[in-house]
Amino acid sequence: MQGKINFNAGPAALPPEVLHDAAKAIRKYKNTGLSILELPHRGKEFLEILEESKSLVKKLCNLNDDFEVLWLHGGGRLQFCMVPMNFIGKDPAGYIESGYWAADAIGYARQYGDVQVLASAKDSNYDRLPDWPAKLPKHLSYIHITTNNTIFGTQWHDIPDTTLPLIADMSSDIFSHKLDYNKFSLFYAAAQKNLGTAGVALACIRKDFLAKASGNMPGMLSYKEQVKENSILNTANVFGIYVSLLMLRWIKEKGISTIEKENKKKAQMIYDALDKSSIFTPHVKVKEHRSQMNICFTAKKAQDEKAFLALCESHDITGIQGHRSVGGFRASVYNAVSLEAVEQLVHLMKVYETKNS
Repeated sequence: MQGKINFNAGPAALPPEVLHDAAKAIRKYKNTGLSILELPHRGKEFLEILEESKSLVKKLCNLNDDFEVLWLHGGGRLQFCMVPMNFIGKDPAGYIESGYWAADAIGYARQYGDVQVLASAKDSNYDRLPDWPAKLPKHLSYIHITTNNTIFGTQWHDIPDTTLPLIADMSSDIFSHKLDYNKFSLFYAAAQKNLGTAGVALACIRKDFLAKASGNMPGMLSYKEQVKENSILNTANVFGIYVSLLMLRWIKEKGISTIEKENKKKAQMIYDALDKSSIFTPHVKVKEHRSQMNICFTAKKAQDEKAFLALCESHDITGIQGHRSVGGFRASVYNAVSLEAVEQLVHLMKVYETKNS
């Protein structure tokens, strides 16, 4: 029986092939006689998983041996802590405040050092990207950006150039389109959107930037120590990393170019319907700033919001409620969400519009 159509922002939809292989591995992983859930985290089978996953990350991101690849616990918020703990030095860190999670990262960073907000879209309720600063301070430990704003629906489609170390939270749009990952000194992603399931985070760090990291902290919070111990300083999230490996294989097989083409088409279908609607309105009015991962919109009348959500649920469409902090709607169309799923959502929007206009 077909399951529900899943537009959740995270944990998000996974491809059927990934779910199938993950379920099979829970019963028995290869010829080990063990479930993947029982696999020793220092055994050769898991080390093979770890090395293949790192190799695929480098291949998909076109990274050479200048980068280290880590799988870490704690999701995105732990990275909000680890980044400033490791890299804020005598110079302040610069942050671009483009949305909820960017603001959250700023709040965490301020607990560990001096932070300058270089640009912000807060005053416009994050309905657009902030303007990139025309002139940056000469001395910053790093600049931090959030490439996609899941809650309000903006996205940096082109990453500005800078000679300063650039760090990116790519939790919600990694591997969704072609990108020069070599622009970054460090980029990271919580896995539960385009890269697997919750409980693991990917971090890629340029070696010359890693050399600047502080060594005066507990090993669990030190990028240097995590690299030294090959991401298994303590018991690794074996299953989470394995699901990420399955996702990486799926992405490689499908191809980033194909994924990008589909993502553009999916997003455009929904935005076209919103721009023509008399009932729904997109949150982001600047079209060039609109996210291709999270399409955020509202109903002009409160009664339409409840009624449309109920209609979606009755048609097995789930996960389109907006974030609890803003309400409205959010269709998260990550890599694993099919064109057919988006077509069904758009069809239902048009059906509702016809009956209620």
